Amino acid sequence: MERSTRTGRPGRARRGWSSSNAGFTLIELLVVMAIIVILAGAAMMLYTNSIIKASEAALKQDLYLMREALDQYYADKNKYPPTLDTLVDEKYLRSIPDDPFTRSADTWETELSEPEPGNPSAELGIEDVKSGSDKTALDGSLYSEW
Repeated sequence: MERSTRTGRPGRARRGWSSSNAGFTLIELLVVMAIIVILAGAAMMLYTNSIIKASEAALKQDLYLMREALDQYYADKNKYPPTLDTLVDEKYLRSIPDDPFTRSADTWETELSEPEPGNPSAELGIEDVKSGSDKTALDGSLYSEW
C-alpha cells in the first residue's frame, strides 16, 4: 500500500517549494532592477545638487569675506589695495581662499576702482572681486556675476 503525502499525490513527498514556486520570474527581476536604478539615479541627483549647493555657499562666504577685507582696507588707508596679496601681507586676510569651482586662488576676477575725478594720477586698486568660474549656478546665474 502506497502512502499518501502532504501534496496529495501518492509516492512523492513534498520537500520545500514546488517546481512552480522555485524562484522569481524574469519580469519580477526586471521590475525590481528598474526600481533600484530609478532610486539610485534620484539619490545621485540629490547628492550632486547638495555638493553644488555646498560649493555655492562656500563661494558666497569667500566673496563676502574678501569684500569685507577690501572695505576694511579702504576704511583704514582711504584707497583700495593694488593686489589681493596685499590683503594677506597686511593681515586683512590670512590667505586668499581657493575658488570652490575653479579650485584655485589665482582665478579670482578683480575689478579696479575708478580714478578720482580730481586726481586722475591716483593709484588704482581692487574695488571688487568675483569668481573666475564660467559655470552656471543652480539658480541660472553665472558665478562670475556674483
